Amino acid sequence: MSRVHIIGGGLAGLSAAVELAPQAQVELYEAGPACGGRARSFHDKALDTVIDNGNHLMLSANPCTFRYLDLLGARHTLQGPGEPIFPWFDLNEKRGWTVRLSPGKIPFWLLSKRRRVPGMTLKETTALVRLMRADDDTVVSDCLAEGALARRLLEPFAVSVMNTPSNESSAALLGNVVRRTLAQGGQACCPWMAAHGLSESFVTPALAYLEQYHASVHTGTRVAALRYERGRVVALETSSGEVALGAEESVIMAVPAPVATSLLPGLDGPDQFESIANAHFRLPFHLKPRGVVAQARFVGLIGGIAEWGFVHDDVLSVTVSAANRYADRSQTEMLETIWSELLQALNPILEEPLPQVMPTARLIREKRATFAATPEQNRRRPGAATPYINLALAGDWTDTGLPATIEGALQSGLDAVALLGFRSERTRVEAA
Repeated sequence: MSRVHIIGGGLAGLSAAVELAPQAQVELYEAGPACGGRARSFHDKALDTVIDNGNHLMLSANPCTFRYLDLLGARHTLQGPGEPIFPWFDLNEKRGWTVRLSPGKIPFWLLSKRRRVPGMTLKETTALVRLMRADDDTVVSDCLAEGALARRLLEPFAVSVMNTPSNESSAALLGNVVRRTLAQGGQACCPWMAAHGLSESFVTPALAYLEQYHASVHTGTRVAALRYERGRVVALETSSGEVALGAEESVIMAVPAPVATSLLPGLDGPDQFESIANAHFRLPFHLKPRGVVAQARFVGLIGGIAEWGFVHDDVLSVTVSAANRYADRSQTEMLETIWSELLQALNPILEEPLPQVMPTARLIREKRATFAATPEQNRRRPGAATPYINLALAGDWTDTGLPATIEGALQSGLDAVALLGFRSERTRVEAA
C-alpha cells in the first residue's frame, strides 16, 4: 500500500487524510497538541466550559463540507433552523427583522416586505449580478449600490464571508460564493452550525475514522524542513527525527501560507492577512430566546463591533470579522462594547434578560486567521501542484476559487489527493 505523509492537522489536512485512509497508509503530522486548526474546541479555564476557537456558520450549499461529515457519520452533530432564515438586528435603529429566502431558485422573497430586507428596493439586487460578473481586479464595494440591501445584508455578508473590508475584498471571489448560494435559491442557503463544538463535528469523528484505517496521527510533531532530490521529496526533518521517504511515498503540505513558503523554496503565497476576534460570555443561567432567534440560535448584528451572535446553552459567542481595524482596542474595551451591543439586541427576545454587569468573558484574537481576500492577494494563491512530483499543497489559502472558509479548506484537501493520483471526490466533480 502507498504511504502519504500529511503535514498539518487542520481541516485541509484532515480532509486529505480521510479521503486517503481507505486507499493508502496515512501519516499525519501536527505541530500543535491537537488537530483541528482554526476549527477546533477546547476547555477554557477562565470560563470553565468548552468553547470553539472560532465561530463558524455553514450554508447547505457546501458539498465538500456535508460529504466530509457524512463520511464520518457526523452530520447529526450540526444544528440549524431547517430553513433559510436569517434574523438581524440594527443597533443604530434599534430594529430587528428576519430575511426569509424562498426555497427555490426564483426569488419570490424579494417581492414580500415581510421576508426581505426592510427599506430595500428591487433595483438594488442588480448588485448580485455585478458581483457574479466581476473581473479579477474589482472590489466588492464597487459592485454594491447605496441602499438598505447593501447596508443591511450584502455588506455584512461580504465582510463575514471574506474576512476583509468590502472596499478591499475581491468581488470575483464573493461572486463565486453568491453563485453557489443565493443564486441557487433558499435550499442552498440553510444555515448550520456545530451543536456541541467544532471538534465534535469536524475533528473527533475524523480521528476516529482514521484510527479505523490504522492511520498514524503524530501530534506535537513539527516538520521543520523537507529534503528534495531529483524533483522529489525524499525526507522530512521533524522534531522527532528524520523520516525518509520511499520511491512510492508522497507528501501533502496542509499548513498555513507562511509555513508553506518557508518549507517550499520559491513558493509564492498570500503574504497579507486579516484577523478574527471571537468573544465568549459565560452566563449563570441557560439562555432562552423567543421567536426566530430560538429557532436559528444566532443573530446578525449591524452597526456595531459585533457581527454575529451565537446562542448556546449558557454561553453567548460573538464573531468580529476583518478585525485588523480593531487592533488598537484593548480586550476590556472590546468585550465591554460587545456586551453592551448584546444587551440591546437580545434582551427584547430573551425570557430572562442578560445581566447589566458583564459576566466572565474571554476574547480570542487570531491575528492571521485568513489571507486578506483582496484581488492582489487572490492572484498570489497557488494551486495544489508544486515542482515536485510527489508533493501537493492544501489549505484554504490555496487557489480553491473560494475565500478562506471551511468549505475551501476541505475542498483543497480533496484537490491535493486527486493531484497525487488517488481517488478523490473532486476528480469526479471536475470531470462532471
